[in-house]
Amino acid sequence: MKEIRKSYSAESNILLLSYIFFTACFFSYQMFGVSFKDLLGWHYAYLGMILIGLATSVMVLIVWEEMLFPVKAHKVKGGLIFRNHQTKLKTQILLYCAIPAIFVFIYFQYEVKLFQFIVWALICAVPPVVEKLVSGVNNFNDYLQLTSKNIEYKNNEKEGKFEISDLQHVAIHNEADLISKKIELLLKTNETVVIDLHEMELDAFYNSIDNFINKKYHHLLKDHKSLGLAN
Repeated sequence: MKEIRKSYSAESNILLLSYIFFTACFFSYQMFGVSFKDLLGWHYAYLGMILIGLATSVMVLIVWEEMLFPVKAHKVKGGLIFRNHQTKLKTQILLYCAIPAIFVFIYFQYEVKLFQFIVWALICAVPPVVEKLVSGVNNFNDYLQLTSKNIEYKNNEKEGKFEISDLQHVAIHNEADLISKKIELLLKTNETVVIDLHEMELDAFYNSIDNFINKKYHHLLKDHKSLGLAN
């Protein structure tokens, strides 16, 4: 196993989550029809406010992956395999289950202002689905394997395995905004294969993939424009 990016330290996580938790608790009081002066003493809404802080913290843990999940590439014979760890996605889904449970409990246990309730529910429930869970499920089995002998990948319905001896050239294509990266292979049959790393959610591995290609396939590297490969 080769570590690409470490997760944040426990101290950093506690500090960040504490700030997010207490901020969410404080700003959620209006959902329960509580005035600010009511918060100076004990109020029945405190438990609900704590639960909102907890739901917000869970949402942040899912979306802000660096807090919990280090990025690692698996070592294989002659190279590395890059993929989003399936354990990470399973953990994120389990964490996510707490969010709707919290809001269902609040809805049935408290008299809430519906508009504020819906806003908080959307804030906590939507970003994890849009940012991480849907794409994680879609790319559950995707991977890129680079070795000294071959390049192998799976991107949903697209997949292939190519021997290095069968390649004319390899090119790395970065979009202008650097969000999307593609590996373009020109085979000796003049067939072009484009591997879109952004679609496979391998963004965290970009530098490691670049380093491996530059080291192992330097004799095949060409600028993608000079090859006239697909964009």
